[in-house]
Amino acid sequence: MLKVGLTGGIGAGKSEVSRLLASYGAVIVDADRIAREVVAPGTPGLDAVVAEFGPDVLTPDGTLDRPKLASLVFSDADRRAALNAIVHPLVAARSAEIEGAAPSDAVVVHDVPLLTENGLAPLYDRVVVVEASPGTRLDRLVRLRGMTENEARSRIAAQATPEERLAVADAVLRNDGPLESLEDQVRRLWQELGEIAAPGEGTSAS
Repeated sequence: MLKVGLTGGIGAGKSEVSRLLASYGAVIVDADRIAREVVAPGTPGLDAVVAEFGPDVLTPDGTLDRPKLASLVFSDADRRAALNAIVHPLVAARSAEIEGAAPSDAVVVHDVPLLTENGLAPLYDRVVVVEASPGTRLDRLVRLRGMTENEARSRIAAQATPEERLAVADAVLRNDGPLESLEDQVRRLWQELGEIAAPGEGTSAS
């Protein structure tokens, strides 16, 4: 099994890379998706969040009000640490469960937005970083995600710098151009990962 950490700044296109790798046969462990699952209604995770932050973080239908919670923790390091102490162990346990169910020769890609920020690079055999220029990322966040320019700049500034991400990268995918260019890069990456996971056999990207 080859464990790959996939990361990139917001707006760089990491989710598209994850989708492409999944289409080639990678087992994807999506930290963001799992983080939502572990605080779904009826879970111990949601109970713990409500106990820590109060019932005001729930919507009328009993689901987690993620924007409300984000507003509480975004600029408060102590509150953010409290939330992470609840969610991170649950995400880690579920991630380990998915990885454990994968075949022994699988390429398991952990899609982790804050891999660099949380010092997680040593957990993986290879770290893949998706990068795009600040201008490209800003444009995508405003045009495609509906953020204001100030919101987008704040989100970018709250993450690791490109230099910090590149410092832990074993492979870098540049995503400022058309989708076809990214697809070519991911196809080559998949071939390389397959050769590492199963020397002499390779992995088909067809």
